[in-house]
This record gives sequence, structure tokens and C-alpha cells, in this order.
Amino acid sequence: MMFIASDPRTNRLLAGLPDAEWQRWLPLLERVELPYGRTLHAPGAALEQVYFPTTAIVALLQLLEDGGSSAVAMVGNEGIVGVSAYLGGKSAPWHAVVQSAGQAFRMGAQTFRDELKRSDLVMRLLLRYTQSLITQMAQAAACNRHHSLDQQLCRWLLLCLDRLQGNVLEMTQESIAHALGVRREGVAEAAHRLQEAGLIRYARGHIAVLDRGGLQRRSCECYAAVAHEDERLLPEPVPA
Repeated sequence: MMFIASDPRTNRLLAGLPDAEWQRWLPLLERVELPYGRTLHAPGAALEQVYFPTTAIVALLQLLEDGGSSAVAMVGNEGIVGVSAYLGGKSAPWHAVVQSAGQAFRMGAQTFRDELKRSDLVMRLLLRYTQSLITQMAQAAACNRHHSLDQQLCRWLLLCLDRLQGNVLEMTQESIAHALGVRREGVAEAAHRLQEAGLIRYARGHIAVLDRGGLQRRSCECYAAVAHEDERLLPEPVPA
């Protein structure tokens, strides 16, 4: 089931804009549908658009020469896809791919950069988001190195839940395997264990979370560290 988010302020960064900037940005934002698997940015390619997801989730993937990949972070309704646009780069360092279909609002990258020159408050908001993104990347690196696949899967599912409405995730075991940098069979086995424990129900690319508290107890500390930084640094979305 795809939720509709017609208000750009469903995105937490857009919700945090000062009123003057909000009124100026609103006509510059275009709502777009993001189907599963769409590439938004490719490494080294010119950055033409920035995206503010509302109901979609985008994975930032590091690609390897042997064809493997691993997600360095995910971006949902808490953030922006295209941080290079305000960090001084004109191209993306990662492969940004839609992990869970949904909606986003986009703005031309040059228009976005021009707007940032007009407000130090907005730049400070974006730098706080960057800090939360760096935390997510650091925890993902530590988690992938030190924690079990079950714990990694719990972390990934919980972070996805934080960025979606409802408790059903529309994503395949293959896409999760690409994100975690592991074999699909490993994800299937871990998902089966979580299902046997009564924490999730998986069927045909849909993962229903039945016991969020159980997932949190089964996860490592990495999820809580990321969630804490998001809560500390980012504004809440405007209530529907």
C-alpha cells in the first residue's frame, strides 16, 4: 500500500524551514513518484536534482568493481538525497537507488544552491542533517563489521520503519541483500528466523513488522544510536 503525502512538510527538513524560506521554496518544489529501483544519482554524474523524500526510501550504495554493493546510508522523510549540492561537490559520490517506492519532492540543484545563499538558518539545518547522516554511515560500518546478520537486518528494518507510515515495508530480500552487502540466501535465512520468532511476516516482497519492540530488543545498539541523533538534530514533520 502506497501512502500519499501531498504536503512537502511531511519531509522533516522541509518542515524545519523558516516561514519566509518555506513560502519561497514551495513553488520551486515538484512532487514526483519514485518507483522501486530507479537510480536518482550515479557516482561521478552531474547533480541535476535534489530530492526530499516523503514516502519513498532511497539507499545510498557504494559499488565495487566486482559488481557487489553495500549501503552506506538510507534517506527517507528525514532528509535529502543530494548532499553534495551543498557540501561543495557537483556530483554524487554514491549510487542513489530507490529502495522502497513512494513519493518525493525535488528541486533543481542549481536553484537549490541559489536558495541556500539567501539563508544561513537553512544551511545550519542542513549541516545538522549531515551530522545525523554521518552518524548513520559510521554505525552502518561498525554494524556490518561487528554484528550478526540478524542484528543488521533488525537495524535496517527499524530504520526503514522510522521513515515510513505504517508497519509494512515493500522491498525484496534481494534489495535488502544489496543494501547490506550480503548474499540473498543469508537475508532469507535471517528473515525466516525473525518470522519464526513472531517479529515479522514476509510474503512476496512485503515485510509486515508484527512486533517492533521485539525487533528493537533483538537489534544491536547501532539502531538506537542513529535514532537518537535523528531525534536530537532534526525537526519533527508538520502533523497531517
